[in-house]
Amino acid sequence: PIVLAINKCDKAEADPEKVKKELLAYDVVCEDYGGDVQAVHVSALTGDNLMALAEATIALAEMLELKADPAGPVEGTVIESFTDKGRGPVTTAIIQRGTLRKGSILVAGKSWAKVRLMFDENGKTVNEASPSMPVGITGWRDLPSAGDEILEVESEPRAREVVDWRKYEQEQEKNIEDLKMIEEKRKEHQEAHRKAREKYGTLNWKERSFMKYQEKKEQKPLKSKEKTERDSNVLPIIIKGDVDGSVEAILNIMDTYDASHECELELVHFGVGDISENDVNLAETFRGVIYGFNVNAGNVIQQSAAKKRVKIKLHKIIYRLVEDLQEELSSRLPCTVEEHPIGEASILATFSVAEGKKKVPVAGCRVQKGQLEKQKKFKLIRNGHVIWKGSLTSLKHHKDDVSVIKTGMDCGLSLDEEKIEFKVGDEIVCYEEKEVLAKTSWDPGF
Repeated sequence: PIVLAINKCDKAEADPEKVKKELLAYDVVCEDYGGDVQAVHVSALTGDNLMALAEATIALAEMLELKADPAGPVEGTVIESFTDKGRGPVTTAIIQRGTLRKGSILVAGKSWAKVRLMFDENGKTVNEASPSMPVGITGWRDLPSAGDEILEVESEPRAREVVDWRKYEQEQEKNIEDLKMIEEKRKEHQEAHRKAREKYGTLNWKERSFMKYQEKKEQKPLKSKEKTERDSNVLPIIIKGDVDGSVEAILNIMDTYDASHECELELVHFGVGDISENDVNLAETFRGVIYGFNVNAGNVIQQSAAKKRVKIKLHKIIYRLVEDLQEELSSRLPCTVEEHPIGEASILATFSVAEGKKKVPVAGCRVQKGQLEKQKKFKLIRNGHVIWKGSLTSLKHHKDDVSVIKTGMDCGLSLDEEKIEFKVGDEIVCYEEKEVLAKTSWDPGF
């Protein structure tokens, strides 16, 4: 069952109808289009229609006759989790069955808790939480993930047993995956070894030794310049967020990264909470950048990062963080060279001029657009194809050497490539090259 809340409706350019039409592609049909999904136009900024959203949710719950048993062991779902400086790991949860009380033993994911404190959405302490009630829970040993199922168990030993079993199961799954990868690598190694045996099989020991020496000689170690270029094509990053859901959202955006051929994006570490000295040390080791979302970095941490030349980038809006990440990726890409035309001339006549014992081909031109500057670069175009690029050896107006020829003036010029023959109708283009910062092709979709 779905209740659709269309946010940011306070904006002048907001178009809720467009959202409803786009959702038709995902089989979400609103009541306006003959479906059964309620759509409420809201604004989180101004608080418009939030009560209408609550009423729509209650109406749907009543229609579905949703009921829960307030007795028996507690079941619930983690909505969000974060680390509070005074309280430690905290989760906000919805209780779906049973009544949660102080001192209850809970298990969620690979973490467990003895409920130390509970508080409602206004931060007021509560002693028990019944079904459908949102509640903040403290007392967790580790931070569970948003979406994890909460189950009540009878004792702490039982909670540890459940968590240990879950960790063991995850480890076993990882071991199976690792074994598959090891088997694949072993097969590749065996195939390479078989091919090498076939290659050297017919040779005597002297020829085999000489071939191996030649191959080893070709495998030169990376020069410092090549190593720098390789390192510049990798961006290691560390992500820290205020809550588990924020980190999950950022990681989901990173999963859309599809420009590894330009620059490799490497996630070194991610976590919930303020930026720590450990994060700075990791960033220094991997030469990475720390991105923080709605978190703080104390003065001591910032000074340490500055000393270790580690970038810390803090943001409070998720798409600003993504834009910053795009800029950082773009800065790692090599600059592209663009040609900017300065002037164009057409060749009206061709002739040769004797310089000592050799004859130099000269083109008689008229400048059609812009100007020709002798110090700049030139290209010769014939039938739309560039047949030469380079510099001029001479540029003359009548018999005088000049450095600039303007629009409408005639000139004679010769190239630094003697083998090129001019033809009437060819074009000479004067241009300059400018380095332009490259931009990553990665589009996260917003």
